[in-house]
Amino acid sequence: MTAHLRIVRGDATPEEIAALVAALVIRHAEPETPPEPRRQTWRNPARGMRKPVLPGKSAWRVSALP
Repeated sequence: MTAHLRIVRGDATPEEIAALVAALVIRHAEPETPPEPRRQTWRNPARGMRKPVLPGKSAWRVSALP
């Protein structure tokens, strides 16, 4: 059996080597499903609509905010 990984300096524990191997495997693994495209909400017309102003403490302050 040939070693594919060689420790050059230091004294690595088996747990540290296992963590390194796991990180390398995850790094080189291909994603299972492509990520979903993000929805572009900046052009949604509902974005410009105000939220309803509810009566209560500081309601007059909230009424001036978008």
